[in-house]
Amino acid sequence: MMVLLFPVIVALTVKHSDARTHSLRYFRLGVSDPGQGVPEFISVGYVDSHPITTYNSVTRQKEPKAPWMAKNLAPDHWERYTQLLRGWQHTSLVELKNLQRHYNHSGLHTYQRMIGCEMLEDGSTMGFLQYAYDGQDFLVFNKDTLSWIAVDNVAHITIQAWEANRHELQYQKNWLEEECIAWLKRFLEYGNDTLQRTEISMVWKKNGEEIVQEMDSGDILPSGDGTYQTWVSVELDPQSSDFYSCHVEHCGLHMVLQESESIPLVMKAVFGSIVLAIVLAGVALLAWRRRPREQNGVIYLPPLDR
Repeated sequence: MMVLLFPVIVALTVKHSDARTHSLRYFRLGVSDPGQGVPEFISVGYVDSHPITTYNSVTRQKEPKAPWMAKNLAPDHWERYTQLLRGWQHTSLVELKNLQRHYNHSGLHTYQRMIGCEMLEDGSTMGFLQYAYDGQDFLVFNKDTLSWIAVDNVAHITIQAWEANRHELQYQKNWLEEECIAWLKRFLEYGNDTLQRTEISMVWKKNGEEIVQEMDSGDILPSGDGTYQTWVSVELDPQSSDFYSCHVEHCGLHMVLQESESIPLVMKAVFGSIVLAIVLAGVALLAWRRRPREQNGVIYLPPLDR
């Protein structure tokens, strides 16, 4: 009987606990022509890669995405920011309609906002605030000069009004340099046990049962680019009808690499309640950098709520 040795290598974007760089990011996403269960407005918050808050135009409620957020923040916090997000939802969709008018666009388009801050290993901090239209950079805030950097003529139209409000510009600068960092420190304290975890587990299952005794595995090693990788292997009988799946867990992340009668691996998300946040984050990172190839098939994933 032929036996197939099937290795699995997984690259993980995680850092060990001695890395002291942490970030707080909020993403917002507005959609001009929502459909197929996609809300017209979504807001998601993250500490590092961990989703912490969520809001959308269907629920119209800001809610915690991490148990330690729900535990440490009082109900009035969620109610206060729910009211603010309802206002930001309206503003975001109005701005999106204005952009479509200026660009003479119709159909499906997206408008994204990212705001946040980082605490670096050397103790310094940085803040960022920027907007994107259809996945491409649109406006970037320079907090040092209290000005906006525009990428095209339509963006210049927008900043003429925004830069006239010096009070708002100063408010944004203060939020990025002070309030955001204060919230980040607070959240790191709330979620310390979860955020400092670095252990990774990866096991093969056959027909839903772990087969630890039949596995070989490698060490967790740095890839040299800020990520880490490891592997596990198991011997498979190519004639068997058994169903094999490889389960990877790190902190709140749970992935399954599945192998059945067809040899190619199919990656499936089984994040449960955090799948939306992961998808939204992907949109924020993926759609921000390039305009979708087809306007009627935009893939978008999300945004915060300051």
